[in-house]
This record gives sequence, C-alpha cells and structure tokens, in this order.
Amino acid sequence: MQGTMMHYPLTLIHVLERAGKYFPRAEIVSRRPDRSLHRYTYADLYRRARALAEALQAAGLKRGERVATLMWNHHAHLEAYFGIPIAGGVFHTLNLRLAPSEIAYIANHASDRFLIVDDILLPLYEKIRDSVRFERVIVVRWNPASAAGELEDYEGFLATAAGNFRYPDLDENEAASMCYTSGTTGAPKGVVYTHRSVVLHSFLLTTVDNFAICNADSVLPAVSMFHVNGWSLPFSSTLVGAKQVLPGPHLDPESLLDLCQQERVTVAAGVPTVWLSVVDALDQHPARWKLTPMRILVGGAAPPLALVRKLHQHGMSLEQGWGLTESSPQATTSQLKAHMKDWPAEERHQIKAQAGLPVPFVERRVVNQDGEVPWDGATIGEVQLRGVWVASSYYNLPAESDKWTEDGWLRTGDVGTVDAEGYLKIVDRTKDLIKSGGEWISSVDLENALVAHPDVREAAVIAVPHPKWQERPIAVLTLRDGVQLQPDQLREFLSVRFAKWQLPDAFVFMEKLPHTSTGKLLKAELRRRFQDWKWEG
Repeated sequence: MQGTMMHYPLTLIHVLERAGKYFPRAEIVSRRPDRSLHRYTYADLYRRARALAEALQAAGLKRGERVATLMWNHHAHLEAYFGIPIAGGVFHTLNLRLAPSEIAYIANHASDRFLIVDDILLPLYEKIRDSVRFERVIVVRWNPASAAGELEDYEGFLATAAGNFRYPDLDENEAASMCYTSGTTGAPKGVVYTHRSVVLHSFLLTTVDNFAICNADSVLPAVSMFHVNGWSLPFSSTLVGAKQVLPGPHLDPESLLDLCQQERVTVAAGVPTVWLSVVDALDQHPARWKLTPMRILVGGAAPPLALVRKLHQHGMSLEQGWGLTESSPQATTSQLKAHMKDWPAEERHQIKAQAGLPVPFVERRVVNQDGEVPWDGATIGEVQLRGVWVASSYYNLPAESDKWTEDGWLRTGDVGTVDAEGYLKIVDRTKDLIKSGGEWISSVDLENALVAHPDVREAAVIAVPHPKWQERPIAVLTLRDGVQLQPDQLREFLSVRFAKWQLPDAFVFMEKLPHTSTGKLLKAELRRRFQDWKWEG
C-alpha cells in the first residue's frame, strides 16, 4: 500500500522562496575588505540570486555543469550559494587557502566551466589562470578602481538578467554543490552534495537538540564559506530567515568581537583555533566588549576542555559538531541528555568536549579487529558512518573506493571510544595515533591537557620513530607572549593525568605551528620536520 502524501522535492528553491516571501526585511550584513559594512535584506538576496541564475542560464550554463567560486564570506558569495543550484548548476567552492597548484588541480578535476572571484583574490587567480580552463571569469569588485583586464564585472553580469527567470524542474537527487577535501592525505577528493542532502542537513541545524538556528538568531560564520558549504549555516540561516553577519576576510579576534558586539550576534561558528584566540583577547581586554550571550559552534577539530571552560567563564556556551567533508559535515553533536542538565558544570564541560551522539538519520559504529567496540569508554576503534547526507563515493575517483567498507559504511579515519551513554570521544586520527612499545598513546588527549596549562597557547603531539619503542611522542608548542617554560614543568603538569610512559619525551617550543587550509593542526608537516629526531643515549 502506498501513502497519500504529495510528491514534494526537497530542493534549495524552497529555501530561497521561503526566505524571500516570509522574511524579506531580515538583514544580511557583510564586512567589505576595507572594513566598511554592506547591508541588505533577504528580499535583495532573493532578487539577486534569481538574477544570477538567469544570467548563468543565458550564458549557456547547462544542468549539472559546475560554477566555481573563489570568495570570502559575504553577500555575493551567499547569492552564489543559491543562484547557481537554482539555475540547475553545481555550486563549487574553491579553497583559497590551498596552494595554487592544488586549486588548479581541483578546478580542472571538477571541470568547472565558470568562475566567480573577489577582486582582492585576483592575484591568486593570476597564479592559476594558465593552468585552468574557465570559459568565463566574473569579478566581484569591492574596489571600483580594481583592474580586472578583460574579465567580466559581477554587477554587469547580473544586469544581463531580464527578470524572466523560471525555475527548472529540479529533482532532489540532482547535484547542488561540491567540495573537495583539503588533500592532507593524497590528492584532494571531491564530494558532491544533492539538493536533498543539503536541505535535510540544513534542517537538522535548526533543531533544538543540535544548533537550534532560528529566526531570532544573528549568525556569524567564522568558518569559511568555501569549506563544506560553510557547515550549512548559510543555508540553515536562510531557511529560517535568521540575520546573517558575514565577516569577509577579517577573521582576527578583535574584528570578530567588534562585529559580534555591533550586530548582537547570538551564534558564531569556527574551528577551535579561532575561539582560542578570541578568549585570549577577552582575557586581555575584559572591559572592551559587551557581548550578547552567544552559542559558539565548534568543529573541524576536538575542542580542548580548557576552551569549553574559558567560553563558559565569558558567558558563552560551546556546542560541538563532529564530522567531515564526506558527511556534509555534521555526524554527531555534543548535546546533553535530560538527566545531565543538573550535573556539576565540570561534568557538563566534559560532555561538551566530546564528539557526542549521532544526529538523526546518521548511523555511527566504532570498529576494531574484534568488531564493534564495547561501550566502555576505553576500547578504541575506527569511527564509521552511513546516513542521509553521508557520501557513498568520491567524484570521478573510482580508485578511492576502499574508503568505504564492503557493507557500505564510510571509513572516517578517526579513532574513538564510546562511553556507556553512547557518547563518542575522538581519540585521534588513525595516522596520528602513537604506538609505543605495543601500547597506544592518544595525541589528542595530550594536546588538550597541554593547552589547559595557562602559559600554553597551542600544542601538537606527534609520533617520532624510536629505535627501541617503535614510536615515542614529542610535544611541539607555542607559548603565550613573554612566557618561558621548562620541559620539567610541563612533565610535572601532565603527570597528574598521564602515566610516565605516556608523557612526551621532548618538548619543542616554536613561535607558530603549521595549520591546514581549514585551521587544523598540520601534523603531517610536523612529522616531516621531526622525522630525523636524534634521541639521546
């Protein structure tokens, strides 16, 4: 027997139409490169996204063809988020923090036909222009005097639309957007999101047990819009008509805090390194900013427990979502169960620092050589996923099929444990676990403990080959300004929580640690630098 419900495709057309019709006066604020603010409304977004769609169709864009963007977080990028997929195209964000050779490889592998680029990023475009095959390049001019040569002007391109746009009859399983992994292990790999997966994932973020994005919120994504659809925050905010505050290229803590104060931000999102810098600024200038109570959304890496505590001290709550490009990205959330709400603050912080429970419509299992691990909070295994917005393959890379198990689960490459309540704790990446004398050591646990030291700004723990123990951990750290620490002080600090054999054998102090294009610690680079470490004795 079949049900009697309507056939109603889940597409981004509905998201844009809803925002334009019911929230036309809600604001979208963008910080320009010169730090001035651009303001307009969802009515403007609705009109301009449809104009972009019509202009692209008139330029010859066919269903399923890719349109690339090379842009910061601002209103024109938001227009591309909707204008490209509602035209039947595939919205493809290029990660501007990658090496030019990687950007060119990604654009060519995706067969991007058009490019929309910020004028301030034209020097980056010039580095790839002879290696890519864009048919048309359209420039968003923030500076009217910027030289773009023969390249097209974005406003002029929109003006070619005659106002006769008609939505194509989109199927919800058609591609809407695509994003490439950052390429820290092998070549970057493309993930293609469908209209259905994007809409459902965006709807998830509006639910109370997840990030609860709602119409009353003022949302600032410090997470890059060129990375995993900006964690879907541009889509979910538009779906509910929330105010959006887009910071442009200005992601230093003072700029973010100024914007949060001025625009009364209630939700802000970014990787842990962003918020570690923010709480440093708040500690140094406690009276400078008067902030609205904020929910801080963290992903991309496990937040140190010290960050959870610090944010709480400043009147902010941390909500963690864990996932990866292949899971759109959210797969778990660190929500508290009802009976945990009255727990002491420190116990609640411990939960918030974990990856947490699988979100609805995503299944999670943690597996080792003996099968699924027991829920004992100690036995480690690889985290595997399947679900509504989890990829089943990479774009045009059949050789990478071993990323999925024979029974269809995504191998995440993350290693974790599950406690008696079902909460996932990410212990490490598979490649970052340290095996010393046959025993496993978690680099993440050591890093989080080190960052809890009041004089440590950032820490990375890596495995270094050892002639006797196979591998041993060394810690690479940056310290707060004007501070000096001795290795013995750090060993003593760690010895409260760790056995002697788990402690790093060496502590190396650096001015700055390397990071990936999305703000994660680049441990592969540190392992390369220290692969020939000379052990004493």
